[in-house]
Amino acid sequence: MRIVPATPADAPVILEMIKGLAEYEQLSHVVVATEQQIHDTLFGAKPAAEVLLADSNEEWVGFALFFPTYSTFLAQPGLYLEDLYVKPHARGKGFGKALLAELARIAVARGYGRLEWAVLDWNAPSIGFYKKLGAVPMDEWTTYRLTGSELLGLADPNTSTSAP
Repeated sequence: MRIVPATPADAPVILEMIKGLAEYEQLSHVVVATEQQIHDTLFGAKPAAEVLLADSNEEWVGFALFFPTYSTFLAQPGLYLEDLYVKPHARGKGFGKALLAELARIAVARGYGRLEWAVLDWNAPSIGFYKKLGAVPMDEWTTYRLTGSELLGLADPNTSTSAP
């Protein structure tokens, strides 16, 4: 088992992992990312996130995509884990825990105050796994999202097609 930072040459692997995660979450129809977009946004002049890859005997079996956040209450940065995925045949072999452990090491080494992520309510296996690690659900918080025309409309009210 090996956990390593992704390189620009890994853009196809990262996209494969994203598609695998989307399939698991029943969201394949939402994926529009391309290898070029992955390359540009993760390895371009201003990377939006970082990726760790899990290797088992020369096969990429998992990934973690993460980026920094900031806690005003702690007055410290933190890490946000956007995606954690391990291929079905490699689950239960410690790759997910190894990826999270490496993220924890990165957070501690950078002086960050926390590591956070979200999990789908129906994903009982992952929820159980996270609780075993000592992670605490933030049940009192609800995540909101703006995308597409709603995001564009808020950015430029003159072109908004959504309700006020």
